[in-house]
Amino acid sequence: MPKKEKIQQMFDGIAADYDRLNHIMSLGIDRSWRRRALKEIVREDAVQEILDIACGTGDFCIAIARRMSPGSRVTGVDLSEGMLAVMKEKLKDEGLEDRVGCGQGDSEAMSFADASFDRATIAFGIRNFEHREKALKEILRVLKPGGKLVILELSVPSNPVIRWFYKLYFTGILPLIGGRISGDKAAYRYLPASVLNFPGKQEWMETMRACGYIEVRHKAFTLGICRMYVGVKP
Repeated sequence: MPKKEKIQQMFDGIAADYDRLNHIMSLGIDRSWRRRALKEIVREDAVQEILDIACGTGDFCIAIARRMSPGSRVTGVDLSEGMLAVMKEKLKDEGLEDRVGCGQGDSEAMSFADASFDRATIAFGIRNFEHREKALKEILRVLKPGGKLVILELSVPSNPVIRWFYKLYFTGILPLIGGRISGDKAAYRYLPASVLNFPGKQEWMETMRACGYIEVRHKAFTLGICRMYVGVKP
C-alpha cells in the first residue's frame, strides 16, 4: 500500500482521540506555538484567504478564524475523512461554518486555482507528506505573489542532554501512552519516528528555497522542540 494511503488510514483510525494525544505528544505546549505562528499568518487589518493544509481536526483553522478580520476565510484540507468529520462537528459547535470551509484533498495536487491564497500553513503535518518537494511546489502555485507559507513542525532539540531525554520520551514513553489511549500502538511508534527522521533546519530551509520560496527563515521554540519555517512566493 502506498505511504499516502497508509497515512490516511492511520489518521482515520486515531481521529477520535487525536486532539488529546496531540497535546500529550507536544508536552501540552503546542497551543503556545500556534499562537506565535498566528502572528505570521493573520493580518487583522486586511481581508485574507488562508489555506490550512493537513488541517486535521481543525483546531488551527478555528484559531485562525477567531483572529482574522471580517470578510476573511480559512479553508482546511486533509487526507483523512475521519479527521474532517471531527472538524465539521467542531465548526458547528463554534458557529464558524460561514468562515471556515474544509474538504478532503491531497497537498500534492490541489483543486484550487493558481494564486488563490494570501497565506498557507501546515501545522505538524509536513513530516507525513509522501513527496514533500512536490507539495511545496503545489502550495507555491496556489499562493498569490507575495503570499506566505508558514510551517510548524516538531523537531529534535540541538542540546545533547535535552535531546537524550526528548528521544527517551518520544521513543519509549509516548508510544505506551498513545497506544493505550488510542488502541493503535503502531501509530504512536510511527509518529515519533517521523519527527526524528525529518530533515534538520538548514536542510529543510534549502529545500524550501530550491522549490521556489524566497526570504526563507526559521525560528526555534521551546529549546528546539518545535520549529517554525516561513517562506514567501516571489
